[in-house]
Amino acid sequence: MKYSELRAPGARIAAIMALSYFLSGTAIAQPKPGAPANQGAPATKILVIDRNILLRASKAGQDIVRQINDYRTKAESEFRAEGQSLQKEGQSLQQQIAILAPDVKAKKIRDYQAKQSAFQRKLETRQSLIQGGLYQAQQQVEVALKPILQGVMQERGANLLLDRGAVVLVPNNLDVTAVAVQRLNQKLPTVKVQLVALPPGLQQQAPARTR
Repeated sequence: MKYSELRAPGARIAAIMALSYFLSGTAIAQPKPGAPANQGAPATKILVIDRNILLRASKAGQDIVRQINDYRTKAESEFRAEGQSLQKEGQSLQQQIAILAPDVKAKKIRDYQAKQSAFQRKLETRQSLIQGGLYQAQQQVEVALKPILQGVMQERGANLLLDRGAVVLVPNNLDVTAVAVQRLNQKLPTVKVQLVALPPGLQQQAPARTR
């Protein structure tokens, strides 16, 4: 991961969050309690929600994006001086290589590479903690949002909820994004993002970083 990769605009964070947001798939089914097992399948009534809009418009989503950006900005500020110092040291070493004795040159290169590796690990550790905080915040939103969506489906007699990205055209009266945003704002207006480690399974799935 390069030093410059610590900066990430809010749109990028929102996109990351949208990838694994509050549903495990593109649809959620609402069971019909008490329906006899031998009856035919009930008529499908569909509702639609736009997860990207919900994330951008909800207070919780905006709060998460703000905090993630703050963490990245602070990390960039914290590591800037060390990164610039390493860069200058590398440039100086490059100029000295031609006049150094082979054993001295080899040692200086090893020492510099060790500093580079240590700096890289610092950056990657902080990035991993930020990603862990993002994941934890997502889980809080998911827990709050699931009963909201189930309640909306029950009120409207729906048995299938689709993400807006899974359909081409949909009547406005089937889109319940605004209702979900309103109720989520009431239930979970803020989410505290903390620097925590990603769960082990997700660490293996984290995007490869540029070395």
